[in-house]
Amino acid sequence: MFVDEVIIKLVAGKGGDGCTSFRREKFIPLGGPNGGNGGKGADIIFTVEKGLKTLVDLKYAKVIKGDKGVNGKGSNKHGAKAEDVIVKVPEGTTLIDEETGLVICDLVHEGDSFVVCHGGRGGRGNKAFATQEDPAPKMSEYGEPGEERVVKCELKVLADVGLVGLPSVGKSTILSLISGANPKIAAYHFTTLSPNLGVVKLRDERVFVMADLPGLIEGASEGAGLGERFLKHAMRTKVVGHVIDMGSFEGRDPIEDYKVIRKEIENYDEKLARKPELIIANKMDLTEAKENLAKFKEAYPDLEVIEISAMERVGIDEMIIKLADILDKTEAEPLYEETKYESHVIYKFKNEKPYTITRDDAGVWIIKGDEIEKLLKMTKFQEDDSVRRFARKLRGMGVDDELESLGAEKGDDVQILDFMFTFKE
Repeated sequence: MFVDEVIIKLVAGKGGDGCTSFRREKFIPLGGPNGGNGGKGADIIFTVEKGLKTLVDLKYAKVIKGDKGVNGKGSNKHGAKAEDVIVKVPEGTTLIDEETGLVICDLVHEGDSFVVCHGGRGGRGNKAFATQEDPAPKMSEYGEPGEERVVKCELKVLADVGLVGLPSVGKSTILSLISGANPKIAAYHFTTLSPNLGVVKLRDERVFVMADLPGLIEGASEGAGLGERFLKHAMRTKVVGHVIDMGSFEGRDPIEDYKVIRKEIENYDEKLARKPELIIANKMDLTEAKENLAKFKEAYPDLEVIEISAMERVGIDEMIIKLADILDKTEAEPLYEETKYESHVIYKFKNEKPYTITRDDAGVWIIKGDEIEKLLKMTKFQEDDSVRRFARKLRGMGVDDELESLGAEKGDDVQILDFMFTFKE
C-alpha cells in the first residue's frame, strides 16, 4: 500500500523522578542527603531508511510514545536514560507541525535524522539541592514532562525528472522502456495509483531518477481525480517531462490537454510552474500526430518539444539524452523557504511574560504558561520544602505581584492546570 501522508501524535518520555534520601550508617551521624537524580526521558527521533518507499508503517500508529527515564535512588544512584524511539521513514519525508504549519525537518538523504520531540530531563534528587545555607534539603523533583506535538508526515518522492500529463498519454510505458521499473499498464484511465520510480542510465554513464506521476485531470490542484495528492510529488523534481498524446488517440486536442495540465501546475505552486519543462510528444506513429504537432508548435513556439513513439520505441534515446542535458544545466532548488522552518521563527520576545492570568465567570484566577505548568508538574507537593520552593519560584516570576495588580484578594482561588490554590497576600 502506498501511503504518502500521515498525521500522528508524538509524546516524548518523561524524565525519571529525583529521590529524597539521607545517608544512614552506623557510627556516622548527620550523613547528609544522598538522593540521586532521575534519568532523561526518551527522545523521539525520525531517521531515513534507504529501503522504505511509503509511510504505511505509520498509518495505524496514532500515537508514538517514549519511555520514562529511570527514577533516582538513594546512595547517590542516578537513574538511567530511557532508550530513544527511532522512527524510520523514506527519503523525501517532511515533518510539519500541525499547530503552527511550520516545517520541523526535511529528511532527504540516507542517514538523515532529527530529534522531533525531546525527552524530559530527570528530576533532581535532594543531593542536588544541598547548599551551604541548607545542607540537608528535604525535597526533590519529579521528572520533566517530555515534549508533545502532533505532526504531519508528508512524503514527496525523490526524482530528477517527473513525468506529468493527462491519464493514458503513455507515461508508464515510457518509464518501463527506459528503466528497470515495472509500472502497471492498461488501456484505461488511472491505471497508475501511486508514483513509480525508475533509474535511467545513459551510455555516457550519466544517471538520473525518473518518476511517473499519476494522471492528472482538470481541477487536480483543488483535489479532483487523484488531485493534489500526487501533484506534490513533482515538487522535488528538477525537470518536468510533460507527456502529451499528440496522436489524439481518444479524440482529444493536444493544445487543450497542455493548457489543462499547465493550469493545474500553475494553480498548485508557482515554484513548480517555474521548473524547466520538456514537451514529450508521444504517439507520433498515429495518423493525425504530424498535423497536431505542427499546430502545437505554432501555438507554443517557445516550448522545447521532443517527438517519440513509445509503442514503436522511436525517439526514446533522443528523449533521454535531452532530459540528461537539461538536468546538467539545472541546479536543485530548496523545496522550502528558510522562513517556513520553525527553527527560523522567533516564538517569544525577550521581554514577553512567560504566562497569562485571566479570571473566569466563577471568579477563579486562571494562570497559563509552559514554564509555570512544567514547574508545577515537577513539584512534589507532599514535601513541605518543595511547596515552599514552588511558591518562591512563582513570586520570583512576578505572579504574586501580577495577581495583586489585577485585583486578587486574600482567599481567592487560583488555578494552574487541574490544581487549585488559595491566594495569600
